[in-house]
Amino acid sequence: MKPFMDKDFLLETETAKKLFHDYAEVTPILDYHCHINPREIYEDRKFENITQVWLGGDHYKWRQMRSNGIDEKYITGDSTDREKFQKYAETLEKAIGNPLYHWSHLELQRYFGFYKPLSGKTAGEAWDIANAALQRDDMTVRNLIRKSGVKLICTTDDPVDTLEWHEKIAADDSFEVPVLPAWRPDKAMNVEKPEYPEYIAKLAEVSSVEIGNFKSLIEALKVRMDYFAKRGCCVSDHALEYVMYAPATDEELDAIFAKGVANEPITREEELKFKFSFMISVAKQYNKLGWAMQLHYGCKRDNNQLIYKAMGPDTGVDCINNYAPSSELADFMNTLISTNELPKTIIYSLNPNDNQAIGTILGCFQGPETAGKIQQGSAWWFNDHKQGMMDQMISLANLGLLGNFIGMLTDSRSFLSYTRHEYFRRILCNLIGGWVENGEFPDDEEQLGNIIKDISYRNAVRYFGFDLDPEEKLNK
Repeated sequence: MKPFMDKDFLLETETAKKLFHDYAEVTPILDYHCHINPREIYEDRKFENITQVWLGGDHYKWRQMRSNGIDEKYITGDSTDREKFQKYAETLEKAIGNPLYHWSHLELQRYFGFYKPLSGKTAGEAWDIANAALQRDDMTVRNLIRKSGVKLICTTDDPVDTLEWHEKIAADDSFEVPVLPAWRPDKAMNVEKPEYPEYIAKLAEVSSVEIGNFKSLIEALKVRMDYFAKRGCCVSDHALEYVMYAPATDEELDAIFAKGVANEPITREEELKFKFSFMISVAKQYNKLGWAMQLHYGCKRDNNQLIYKAMGPDTGVDCINNYAPSSELADFMNTLISTNELPKTIIYSLNPNDNQAIGTILGCFQGPETAGKIQQGSAWWFNDHKQGMMDQMISLANLGLLGNFIGMLTDSRSFLSYTRHEYFRRILCNLIGGWVENGEFPDDEEQLGNIIKDISYRNAVRYFGFDLDPEEKLNK
């Protein structure tokens, strides 16, 4: 029997162990998509206790605690941080097979030196050890980033954001890790939402563009894209129900926009037409700017209205949506490539059944501008567990070029979540190591090492064009 989560955790072959320890483990992290707060980086926040850093905004953990019958008081309510930690520890005892079990223990091991299994019985000891560590000066937010070997971070930012904290970080010579904004214009696209008129007024104010129709909306967004680009942005991100294909005339778009800003009802057909034209318009501008476009789809959000009304979005009540027509995604991309305006694109679906469809679409639209110009993103959200990661990489390998994959992203609000990269890299090395030992790929250490370093870090550096050294080593 193998020891519990030891140094060779998830590594089943000697080749896998060598690839991880000699290559993946010593390669730094490029966090090109996350939801952490740049203000906390600038202010170099020090957390009072592990509940603040673990449970403060982690809807992954909230879902599991609710599944264990825990009262909301101990999840997001007014109980003490110690009580919340206890309830999570008791929940984790039952989380066999869930990635949270592994993520939580990797974080306890790497940041706090706690190697025992976390349970209701050990919660008190883990609480004391973690909280004592968090009081040290080397456990502030900036030092957690440094400890994790992170070389660059892209946050997630709305077009109306001032980017004040990004500017302050950039001007601070005491912190060497670039923290760049990433463009997330969902609120400008969601014409059917009741808050749309208020948002458009804000966008008009910050862009100094009078927004009266669809064309002026796009012009205002272009102004803000330039603002973001001057502050280092080169990545966009979109949360879509699915990638739609629904062409419309200029007159139709103006009429739909007018209804949106007047808070008049929008039909489903109007919503799709507006969002399709919106996405085409911004994608063309991304291409001009050299930005990468990330498309996240396949999620049905905010399903439990009791929780949503009480707490808002991103609180653990989302699910996989199984409607995402690949034909419309292909037509969307063909619309852009037909005028040579298709930007670098990364496609993520929350539905694992879409893996093969995405894998075949990639090959239709690749180009010489960048190796792997059209990417399938890493296993996302409900799929970033062992089986989900394996399925995504196997599908990508079967249908495309796994060696060009830009690898893992954190997609988290926690400064301890960088161990997810280690989890991913262990699974990657085990997968490739198994193929080698089964005689499916040559045992060429130089070639294999390059593949591991590329997927772990170097491909993303090249793909996004960040000013980083692809050969940089993590100082361990």
